Amino acid sequence: MSSVALQIAPHIAFYGDDFTGATDALGTATRAGLRTLLFLSVPDEARMHRVGELDCVGIAGAARSMSPEEMRAELAPVSRWFESLGASVLHYKCCSTFDSAPEVGSIGVAVDVLRPAVSQPWVAVVGGQPELRRYCVFGNLFAAAGHGGEVQRIDRHPTMSRHPVTPMYEADLRQHLALQGLDGLRSLAYPAYAEGAEAVHTSIEAMVSERASGVLFDVARQEDLATLGEALSLSCRFGQSMLVVGPSSVLQAFASQHATPIAGLSRVAPAQGSVLVLAGSLSPVTAKQVAAATSYEKVWLDPVALAAAEPAHLDTVAAQLCGLLAAGHNVLACTASPATGVDAGLSARALAHAGGALLARVLGATPVRRVGVAGGDTSSHAVQALDAWGLSYIAALSSGAPLCRVHSDEPTFDGIELMLKGGQMGDDDVFERLVHGTR
Repeated sequence: MSSVALQIAPHIAFYGDDFTGATDALGTATRAGLRTLLFLSVPDEARMHRVGELDCVGIAGAARSMSPEEMRAELAPVSRWFESLGASVLHYKCCSTFDSAPEVGSIGVAVDVLRPAVSQPWVAVVGGQPELRRYCVFGNLFAAAGHGGEVQRIDRHPTMSRHPVTPMYEADLRQHLALQGLDGLRSLAYPAYAEGAEAVHTSIEAMVSERASGVLFDVARQEDLATLGEALSLSCRFGQSMLVVGPSSVLQAFASQHATPIAGLSRVAPAQGSVLVLAGSLSPVTAKQVAAATSYEKVWLDPVALAAAEPAHLDTVAAQLCGLLAAGHNVLACTASPATGVDAGLSARALAHAGGALLARVLGATPVRRVGVAGGDTSSHAVQALDAWGLSYIAALSSGAPLCRVHSDEPTFDGIELMLKGGQMGDDDVFERLVHGTR
């Protein structure tokens, strides 16, 4: 075991397959009472010694938008680092909607690369996050359509069934993941939780003894997570370690066994100075949030020109945003306008990468201390463009929209308060809360 493992010995280590998911996991673990820090890449041993003891460590990545070959290159050093830490739980944090495909963000590829880092040969898949109104019932995934919207089967969901990169065509997660190479999953249906953790653990052992490659766990109620956490913890006895795939509910389940939740929610103070938001998501939820953002000057970016990433165009747009910020305005820059939208043939990844380059230009030229980014891919590339090494949690602006503190060796970026949210996350007024704070 390495000296890193001896000093830190976290109970849980996680990899977020995009930055918004990673910060949601960071917030979930911190609120649960776990000392948690999110790194933006695999840290060296010197960095680990400087940050001190932690209960939970994470890596924010971008595997959700990668090809299988890119994922293997991304996750191989992560797997080696996780193994060196000696954590009993390795969590591959995916979106609560499980949107992924064999050719983009394959969860099967992630499991294949990460499985050697743990001692248990089978993988646990946790299929719901009730606090976000995501539910898994008899192996089928359901999700609410926006804040307060109707809960629908994921393959009939008005947004996720039409996702521009990874549309969800199958609600049965066993079938969905089998297409990505993760076949042989057995399912533990939610009524089993009523029998208690020991009985659930016995059912798990029976499935594994029948050579199941993994077990998919229904989650229908928040109360299910404590029972699940206790049952899975029994599989980590005697120094065993395991790989668990799923949303932030995985952390809720295990934290219920190892930490005391922090009482209440921290209040977010009003912003000091101008606020900048980059909205790269095209979802209806984000569109409502943009419409409700009355405290901002809105700048409608040309997505085609932005995705081309011509330095002269990026410089021109950055100068426009910097001018508005310097004049004391809050600025909301959007990659699509209500009138034109975005060309369906445009590369979402190229657009997200260019958005990150634009954000880095603006923040490098103008002192902004509070920033928001909407959209999973946009958030991943935006943060990667900054000279930062980690994030810590401040407070929640709303469900799925945490406010974090940037840690950087560069004074320009160190201490920036950053909100990262997925396209489907957050209340309608989340951008307004970023300016005015929460009560």
